[in-house]
Amino acid sequence: MRARRPKLAVWKFASCDGCQLSLLNCEDELLALADRVEVAYFLEASRAVVRGPYDLSLVEGSVSTPEDADRIRQVRKASRYLVTIGACATAGGVQALRNFADCQEFLSTVYARPEFIRTLERSTPIADHVPVDFELRGCPVDRAQLLEVISAFLAGRRPRVATHSVCVECKRRGLVCVMVAQGTPCLGPVTQAGCGALCPGVRRGCYGCFGPAESPNTASLARAWSQLGATAQEVARAFRTFNAAADAFRAESERHERG
Repeated sequence: MRARRPKLAVWKFASCDGCQLSLLNCEDELLALADRVEVAYFLEASRAVVRGPYDLSLVEGSVSTPEDADRIRQVRKASRYLVTIGACATAGGVQALRNFADCQEFLSTVYARPEFIRTLERSTPIADHVPVDFELRGCPVDRAQLLEVISAFLAGRRPRVATHSVCVECKRRGLVCVMVAQGTPCLGPVTQAGCGALCPGVRRGCYGCFGPAESPNTASLARAWSQLGATAQEVARAFRTFNAAADAFRAESERHERG
């Protein structure tokens, strides 16, 4: 008799679906994964739904509505392990830009009938609402890292995901530093690795897609940007993209917003 396969569930909250598509784009790897696990809930891929409990839940997206806040608690109860994937789930996403402004003003500007919209004043990461077993960064997540996380939890071990900065990836690729050689502002020194130094590889500064690296010295980097001619407003805006609400990036942007 074949042993029971672990149940995998993939959930969507407020997001663009890019991280779920990263999993679907794994193609051949997905076929091997499907033989090891039962994909019990993954509406991006199939309408078939198998009832929980689930051995591993992957959650994409932030909590941005009252319904989201209720549903994530139900997902947590039904999951042995819960892993958040992507900038929205781990840091509130680009939609967390509402956290720095008047949400009601946004609603009245964008929607003809804002009274029909039910939303929270803030977009928050999943970990603000329920315990999370692991956070996988990225906008979107890296395919190889995502497969490593799934494999690790299925094997009962800790995922091997780097926490160093993008600068290490630049060095490994033999890339010339765009800040030193070109005077191009770059978030690489404070951003977690995972993209393979994609932007510096084409002589552009890092945009911080993978969020803050371990112990990021954002103040020092901001001073370096200022020496390159960046204004306080430009520095603040640079830290307010995909991971605007991540603690280190949020704090640095607020310091420069105040001038």
